[in-house]
Amino acid sequence: MLLALDVSNAATAIGLFDGEALHASWRLTSDLQRTSDEYGLLLCSLLDRAGVQRSAVHHAVLGSVVPRLSVTLVEACRRYLGLSPLVVGPGVRTSVRILTDQPREVGADRVANALAAFRRLGGPAIVLDFGTATTLDAISREGDYLGAVIAPGVLLAAQALARQTAQLPGVDVVRPRQVIGKSTVAAVQAGLVFGYAAMVEGLVARVWRELGDEGRVVATGEFAEVIAAETGVVDVVDPHLTLHGLRLIHDLNRR
Repeated sequence: MLLALDVSNAATAIGLFDGEALHASWRLTSDLQRTSDEYGLLLCSLLDRAGVQRSAVHHAVLGSVVPRLSVTLVEACRRYLGLSPLVVGPGVRTSVRILTDQPREVGADRVANALAAFRRLGGPAIVLDFGTATTLDAISREGDYLGAVIAPGVLLAAQALARQTAQLPGVDVVRPRQVIGKSTVAAVQAGLVFGYAAMVEGLVARVWRELGDEGRVVATGEFAEVIAAETGVVDVVDPHLTLHGLRLIHDLNRR
């Protein structure tokens, strides 16, 4: 079995694969204060809950945009699972050509998303990732990574409104009954849900126009389902897209 770890600033997604099938998945808060022992014990506990012996996990792959946490998780895997994870970065085969001005700036999660999206949908394709940031990644007809659009994430925007204003409350990011809010909470929710849906529609249209070609759009991330439900531009919602991409990268590097 393969353990895949996708580390972002806010959350760490963990997937346990049996071949190509995702056997179990979990989502944890990315916590720089946790030690390698704490993460190691946590990983063991998750495997126990899934009914999987540690000895059944033979491989691990790690994609991370938080270097300090990468070190902690690599040590946790070594000490508690007896594994040295493949860490996605320079020198690791991905089959994705990164055609940007600064290829090293492109995070492992976005490379994994590009690979998984291209394998699933072909190209050209767009990946929408609703995480800490809301990102749009463009993939060519040949599967090349062309570039991105980055905006503040939905939750980040909600938190900023509550933190930086005197009278706007914190809200759950859920669909309100209508666009015109009849309360402050509903008005903020409308701005977040319908506003981000409209932003996505506009950005997708502009990207297709710039490429001179159209393909399919896949959405992933914590708020993918709630935003995708309000727009017709998303063809597929896959909350585990990044984990599948990490699995594919691992497979490429075993050959």
